[in-house]
Order: sequence, then structure tokens, then C-alpha cells
Amino acid sequence: MTSWPFSDPPNVAVITSKKIIEGTDWIQRVSHDADDGAWQFHPLGGTTEDDAKVVGLKTILIIDPSIALLADLPLGWCAMRTTANSVWKREKLA
Repeated sequence: MTSWPFSDPPNVAVITSKKIIEGTDWIQRVSHDADDGAWQFHPLGGTTEDDAKVVGLKTILIIDPSIALLADLPLGWCAMRTTANSVWKREKLA
């Protein structure tokens, strides 16, 4: 990566799962919330409150560089994939 792909800074806080941080699961769903602009990165099956972690966006990009493909995900949209190597599918949040 030659330049930072997101409009948010590398240290912006994002919500994810302990399983993703520990490398025991992969990112299946990404959302860019319309109400507050927050980014969320979740494994298959979602994230429980006990499993939730807050980290910097740069940490997520290091864990999964394919997230750079979602840097232009609009507010109020999400992206999902069926496997860790699948193409991201985007859709507007209901």
C-alpha cells in the first residue's frame, strides 16, 4: 500500500471482534454506519458484546488488506463476502 486509502485517519476507532484481532476468524461483513460514520468489521455470525473490541482502522487494514477495496463504501452501506477470499458484495443498509 503506497498511500492511505480511507478518508478517515488510520487511528479512527472501529468496532470489531476479538476473534478477528486474534486471527481465529476472518472479516465477513463490513458496515459504514449512516448515523455516526462508524466502521464495523464482523466475522460470520456477528460479534457479541463480550467479544467486541475497539481498534484503529489501520489495525484492520494490516489484518486484512482487502479492506482497502472498501475505502469508498458510502455511509449507510455494508459489504459482505461468503469466504475470506471472495469478492466483496455491497448493499445499502435497510
